[in-house]
Amino acid sequence: MKVTFIQYLIVCPLMFIAGFVDSIAGGGGLISLPAYMIAGFPTHYALGTNKLSSGMGTALATYRYAKNKYVANWSQAICCAVCALIGSASGVRLALLIDDGIFKIIMLVILPLTAIYIMKPKTFSDSSKEPFSVKKTMFIGMAVALVVGIYDGFYGPGAGSFLILAMTGIARMKLSNANGIAKVINLTTDFTSVAVYFINGGKVSFIIGIAGGLFCLAGSYIGTKFFEKKGAKSVKPIMIIVMMIFFIKILLEVLGVTN
Repeated sequence: MKVTFIQYLIVCPLMFIAGFVDSIAGGGGLISLPAYMIAGFPTHYALGTNKLSSGMGTALATYRYAKNKYVANWSQAICCAVCALIGSASGVRLALLIDDGIFKIIMLVILPLTAIYIMKPKTFSDSSKEPFSVKKTMFIGMAVALVVGIYDGFYGPGAGSFLILAMTGIARMKLSNANGIAKVINLTTDFTSVAVYFINGGKVSFIIGIAGGLFCLAGSYIGTKFFEKKGAKSVKPIMIIVMMIFFIKILLEVLGVTN
């Protein structure tokens, strides 16, 4: 599809913010996917191209978290990534079967629920409960990865946040380790989704996707440094504001006020 200069001006700055947010607390897709849709990309092109851009930022974040020893158990991370891979491929195929209009209605339900959950005081913090055994933690983590992988392939925004929240709240991991494993999983599902979207109709705009990805890389680089100093809670307001803008835009489209 043809891409205009205005679309670059919309997408690139928001991709920088998305990379920054995603590297800290996950959920960068709550900013990056709206960026492409606000710029006028059809839903499936927005989903496919967003996966390419966000995958580039996630690759850097994964490297830096691994370097800083936030991925404490690689066998656990790889097993979770395999489960997420299976879920993601299934989710993308499901998404390709759904009409744009239905997809937008689903977004109108998902976005408010996600915002409410993110605003809870104890989100993005270490679990206060006693840790599970390594075996039980891995089993729960794999189950979480499979479910979130399906969601990530089907829709995507907030998947990183959901992973971190579930890994700390359900699997009782430390926040730093949950964040590291979430990045490994996100990296796997992002590029799986790109491949499936490309194979099923070429619904990936590579030029703007790579440009947006470079800005996402820059935001991700700064975000990983920020996480070490400030933690994840500080990015909540950014995520909520962008979600509100996205919700209003989708609602107006569903109501027929805008195209």
